[in-house]
Amino acid sequence: MLKIIITGAAGRMGRRLVANIAAQKDLKLVGATEWSGSEFLGTDAGMLAGVGPLGVLLTDSLAPIVREADAVIDFSTGNTLENARLCAENNTAIVIGTTALTPETKAGLEELASKGAKIVQSYNYSIGVNVLFHLTKVAARALPEDFDLEVIEAHHNKKKDAPSGTAVSLADILCQARGLSAEKDIRHGRQGLVGARTRSEIGMHSIRGGDIVGDHTVMFITEGERIELTHRAASRDMFARGAIRAARWICEGDAPRKVCSMQDVLADLFA
Repeated sequence: MLKIIITGAAGRMGRRLVANIAAQKDLKLVGATEWSGSEFLGTDAGMLAGVGPLGVLLTDSLAPIVREADAVIDFSTGNTLENARLCAENNTAIVIGTTALTPETKAGLEELASKGAKIVQSYNYSIGVNVLFHLTKVAARALPEDFDLEVIEAHHNKKKDAPSGTAVSLADILCQARGLSAEKDIRHGRQGLVGARTRSEIGMHSIRGGDIVGDHTVMFITEGERIELTHRAASRDMFARGAIRAARWICEGDAPRKVCSMQDVLADLFA
């Protein structure tokens, strides 16, 4: 029985994670947290997720309960690095889906992993999106440099960061394949008399509206033809299932001393 704690359990992703855990016989929810000012503190996590009472009430602190779990799944907007440190100190794995991590947080996670902490961090836990990452790498390496590169992402109107972490990952893949610089070569939207497109430019565009779960498209465009690789998410359940798969993987094996990605979790698919 794999015992799991969900942070940010009252959020959109948190609720779907709770529901998906409740549906699995070999998984047990042993904790659920929210920020200290949440109106949902004290609420049964299962009732909040629409699956009936689970006997797990939302609290505002991970520290008192972290030892009870094999893994924490963290999609919160709280202190990711502090949560990871708590998990490392208590030999609990952590699966991180929080986006917009700072360079300092990323460095802190790498340091913890180098010392043996079990950490999976990904901007997108969908199996389909991770296949998109793989196909983007293949296409970028196979196509000649006269193919222009564009990344377009769309999300719901409540999303706070832009571009999405998944779009950033796609741009990073393109930069690595072409030997480009994310800082110098990514162009975020276009306005006014910006001049002709440069050969090294990667266009990045963000759309926000309604209840879009998440759409991502990579375009490879040249004279007379174009290739479009697109993934569209219709439900958050695919992210929840992927995060749970990552939790199983990191708990079952001997994790390398690094921050693992969903590409590591799914490595057998790309062998």
